[in-house]
Amino acid sequence: MAANMYRVGDYVYFENSSSNPYLIRRIEELNKTATGNVEAKVVCFYRRRDISNTLIMLADKHAKEIEEESETTIEADLTDKQKHQLKHRELFLSRQYESLPATHIRGKCSVALLNETESVLSYLDKEDTFFYSLVYDPSVKTLLADKGEIRVGPRYQADIPEMLSEGESDEREQSKLEVKVWDPDSPLTDRQIDQFLVVARAVGTFARALDCSSSVRQPSLHMSAAAASRDITLFHAMDTLYRHSYDLSSAISVLVPLGGPVLCRDEMEEWSASEASLFEEALEKYGKDFNDIRQDFLPWKSLTSIIEYYYMWKTTDRYVQQKRLKAAEAESKLKQVYIPTYSKPNPNQISTSNGKPGAVNGAVGTTFQPQNPLLGRACESCYATQSHQWYSWGPPNMQCRLCATCWLYWKKYGGLKMPTQSEEEKLSPSPPTEDPRVRSHMSRQAMQGMPVRNTGSPKSAVKTRQAFFLHTTYFTKFARQVCKNTLRLRQAARRPFVPINYAAIRAEYADRHAELSGSPLKGKSTRKPLACIIGYLEIHPSKKPNVIRSTPSLQTPTTKRMLTTPNHTSLSILGKRNYSHHNGLDELTCCVSD
Repeated sequence: MAANMYRVGDYVYFENSSSNPYLIRRIEELNKTATGNVEAKVVCFYRRRDISNTLIMLADKHAKEIEEESETTIEADLTDKQKHQLKHRELFLSRQYESLPATHIRGKCSVALLNETESVLSYLDKEDTFFYSLVYDPSVKTLLADKGEIRVGPRYQADIPEMLSEGESDEREQSKLEVKVWDPDSPLTDRQIDQFLVVARAVGTFARALDCSSSVRQPSLHMSAAAASRDITLFHAMDTLYRHSYDLSSAISVLVPLGGPVLCRDEMEEWSASEASLFEEALEKYGKDFNDIRQDFLPWKSLTSIIEYYYMWKTTDRYVQQKRLKAAEAESKLKQVYIPTYSKPNPNQISTSNGKPGAVNGAVGTTFQPQNPLLGRACESCYATQSHQWYSWGPPNMQCRLCATCWLYWKKYGGLKMPTQSEEEKLSPSPPTEDPRVRSHMSRQAMQGMPVRNTGSPKSAVKTRQAFFLHTTYFTKFARQVCKNTLRLRQAARRPFVPINYAAIRAEYADRHAELSGSPLKGKSTRKPLACIIGYLEIHPSKKPNVIRSTPSLQTPTTKRMLTTPNHTSLSILGKRNYSHHNGLDELTCCVSD
């Protein structure tokens, strides 16, 4: 019962596709719609497979910086399998909200901010446990460090010097360290100080009555008196006493100079009503993230001004009213919801009949009768051949499948348990040299560097590669003619992945070149000019075959077109004349003599 009860603040799995991994979300609100259904307002978390490769490189760089600063287990101490699975546990927080049907919840999970003092292996030892350290903005495609990190270290904490011994003088310059603004050993009594503060507040109230802008914002007398009683007025009064050596007559004369009473304003009075509304809207969206509030809503305000206004705003009646309103709204919303365990069969299940698989992969509702090579196909993740249930995985043309355990891992963590061959080559610093005879039996995709199976999304592993043009040198052209026995072009074409022994070809060409130095090789005939070809065609016009056409009648069937006795020589792709005719290599003796 408790496992199927979901509350606000829980991290849960959502299923939006039968073949894709689960979505990981945090429940912020549970609302009941007009139709009686329950919708969950959730915060989105993204996996590594959901962001671009450029951002993944930034995330890896950030992880290395954390490893260098921390004293826990570093990534170099992990195995290839642990490194591979650790990437599936990393998430990226976002400020994006969305509403999803509560019936799509498929279970609970745990998401925590990466703890720099804890070993990363602790996340692999726990099921349904994830971590995050960066914030992803899907609108601008950026990654930023989370503001919730604990700032520990010399960059954030001050270095406390050693305590001075008895009689030792402090050689530091005190004016650069602190500013004295109050002397507790003043000649005035506490009653005299309180009387002076009352005079300062009265002067502040009178100054607001004379100021036009203050009268508009605070039309009543008690509002002006309340504004004059805030800390900004009291701080100014106490500072005035200190600067005049606690002389009451001199301090009072400063409060009311020749130009009129002194008016001291704080951030609550400096901000307009529209700026206050923008601040409340930004606070509702970003919380206490003052940098984002300033960047998106109040760029003309300084960060100090926004923070000071926030703590003054919390003392106003406006804040108390909004807090009560939110509490009333929270009481009217759902606190929890019960979602029964999802028991419907997955469309990607491979149905079985008489113990034989009836479908290996494909669209839902189609049956595919596998041939012999597919009857014993192993799991694409753990290579197991026995499982109580199989699931189709990947594009239909690849005909891949996963066992029940690996399918559940794929749905929860968005990847396969074991790293692919291409990932192993990236992780290993110096891959061993393979025997060409062994490589000849490998698949063409593996030899081209394509993964045999995909660890991310179930998209096709075959990727479009950039086209290139291979320019043949003159030495290679001569070697094809001279070194036919060593080169064996037909055999090399059938096995393009086997390397060619260039040293043997160079040696044979050097020997043959010494033998044929007296009689150079016959080069390829050059193409004749167009004028010679036109002249030859005028002298030897092509003859069209005679076509016998018979008149159709009602008594005899229609006769087919009959050609004259054709020449048994095969026609080339250039037409009725072969290549030598077009290029004048046979009968253009006149052109050659010219």
